[in-house]
Formats: sequence, structure tokens, C-alpha cells
Amino acid sequence: MGDKLLQSVAARLVTCVRRTDTVSRLGGDEFVVLLSQVEHGEDAAFSARKILRALSAPHIIDGKSLDINASVGVSTYPNDGPDAETLINKADTAMYEAKQIGRNNFQFFRQDMHARLADRQLLEADLRYALGRNEFLLHYQPKYNLRTKQITGMEALIRWAHPQRGIISPGQFVPIAEECGLILPMGRWVLLEACRQARAWIDAGLGVVPVAVNVSASEFADKDFISGVRAVLIATGIEPANLELELTESVLMEDAESTVRTLGALKAMGVRLAIDDFGTGYSSFTYLRRFPVDALKLHQSFVQEIAADPGDASIVSAMINIGQSLKQRVIAEGVETLAQLNFLQHHGCNEGQGFYFSRPVVAEQAEKLIEAALREGAVN
Repeated sequence: MGDKLLQSVAARLVTCVRRTDTVSRLGGDEFVVLLSQVEHGEDAAFSARKILRALSAPHIIDGKSLDINASVGVSTYPNDGPDAETLINKADTAMYEAKQIGRNNFQFFRQDMHARLADRQLLEADLRYALGRNEFLLHYQPKYNLRTKQITGMEALIRWAHPQRGIISPGQFVPIAEECGLILPMGRWVLLEACRQARAWIDAGLGVVPVAVNVSASEFADKDFISGVRAVLIATGIEPANLELELTESVLMEDAESTVRTLGALKAMGVRLAIDDFGTGYSSFTYLRRFPVDALKLHQSFVQEIAADPGDASIVSAMINIGQSLKQRVIAEGVETLAQLNFLQHHGCNEGQGFYFSRPVVAEQAEKLIEAALREGAVN
């Protein structure tokens, strides 16, 4: 199927260029397009847009509809180099910049890209040793019942304590980990460490504090994912109901039928499930009913505008109603103001997390939050 997809891509590339141009597969999933006799950079931009449009339409392979992303890097002769090797290297650098921005776009090579690419390569090299050097740590952000103000659980969020750069946020290194195949061991570490911490809180007499862990697309698709979750629960002695796995809509909808089976197996194990960043993906109501999830997490971009934008306010209200109709908990991310909290309470949102309550904190500080809540009788 992969070979047929490459052939489909090649055929579409050929239709996007002139007979005097050249299309070549460089290797893997990378192609080079040589546009001869181009007078202006805008002509190359026109071709890049045409290629992106052509490749974004679904590819029908063996009766299955496949959607793919493409990233295009552009270099020009003679401005960017005197020979083919230099031009290809600089187009490659621009292509990586396009991928970093979010794929399905094109970028012309600029000199400042070299520094960013070199920095990224250094970060990737360090990332390969970070797990073995115990440089990762977890921060925990509490979730609160918006009616009773009780702590309902903690979301585990990975951070990288780089020896030279200090604390690095996941937005800077998780995409690199996904691209270079490190996301699987990293995800296994997060799951084990979060469950170990939950066990430590129980052993310290703080009671049961459910933990939530984010799951990437690569982890969810891994054949050993379900057995890995089961092994962690056994090793740490955590009850399955006290672990909540958070998956984005885009991950769940990648192969919806397979997702239904995997979620069913996790649900049968007793693990809780949540759809993260709800409202930003493309899940259909048909599958929302079929997915055996326990919670919908509203993306913070909606929550942060509800007091200022009537459109976002009505969307959030509608999403809360969807969750209630499906008998699922609705959790609002990114709660930062009293006005947002009042709106969510008024519309029946179940839980919330955000800077209004607490920033993500290290385990010791999270423990103090739990202890304070216990004294006030505010741990669910």
C-alpha cells in the first residue's frame, strides 16, 4: 500500500509541472522537483501551492481513502547556490522549516534557517540520551470539580531538564521525539512514572488521586500499547479506574474502526478515557457515540475567549451540552479568570484546570496542594 501511495503522489506531481520540468524521487517519502526557466520566485510559489493542493486530495489506495500531509522547501539558482547539491541541501532545510510550522505549507530558503536547523539537530542528539540520563521529569496540574471545588485528579505533563538549556517545554521536544522514533520509550516512561507517583501519594496517606496521561498517535497505534498499560498497572498496584488516558480527536479518527476496538479493550480493562483538545479535530457524532470515552476536554482556545467572544461562548455551551447528552464528564482546559469560571459553572461544565487554579507543578508541590485540599475536605 505504501508503494502504491508513492506512485499516486508521483503521478500527481507530474501533472503539476510542465513537460520541460523534472520530477524525481530522492528516497523514502521525499521528492525533488526541478523547475527550469523560471524567471520569478512567485512562479515557484505558484507551483508549490499547486502541488500542495494536488496532494491534499484523498488518495484512493486499494479501496481505502488516505489523507496525507506534504511540506515543500524551495531554493533558487543562483541566489541560494551554484550547484545541484547546494540547492538540494538548502531546499531540504526549507522543507524542514515548513514541517516545523505545521506541514501542508511551503517555505523559501532563508539564511537564518541554517541556525535553527543546526540547533534542532543538536537538540535531537541530546534528546537521544535524555532518557538514559534521567533528564525527564513530570509536572502535575490539578483538575477541579467546578461545583464542589474538590481536586478530582492530576494531569501528568512531561518536562525536559536539559543540563545546559534548563527546563524545556514539551512543545519544543515532543515533535522531534515523534519524528525520530523516541516517542514510544518516552511515552512508556511517562505512564510508569505517573502511576508510580500516584502510588506514592497513596502510600503517603494522601488517598487516591487519579492521574491523567496524554497518549500520542504512535503510542496508541503500537501493537504493545494495551499490554504495556496493563503491565504498568500491575507493577504499580494502581487501580485501572484511577488512570485516565487522554487522546486527541485527530488520533482517534486516524483509523476510527480500529480505534473503537482499542478503546473497547482499554475500557474492558477498567481504564478511564478522555478525548483531549475536543473541538479542534474532526470527530463525527457517529463515532462520538461509539467511542467508549468518559470525558471530553475542551481546548483552551475556546475557553479563553468565552467572556469576550459571543461566538466562542455559544460553541463552548454547545460542546458542554454534547458531553452531557453523551453522559460524559466535560473538562475545561485553560481556565484563567473568574469570568471564565463563572460561565463554565453556569453552563454545567463538570471540571476545570488552568492557571486560575494552579500552574503545572513538580510532584512535591502537587503533594502540598493535595494535603491542603485534604485539610479542607476538598479531595474527591
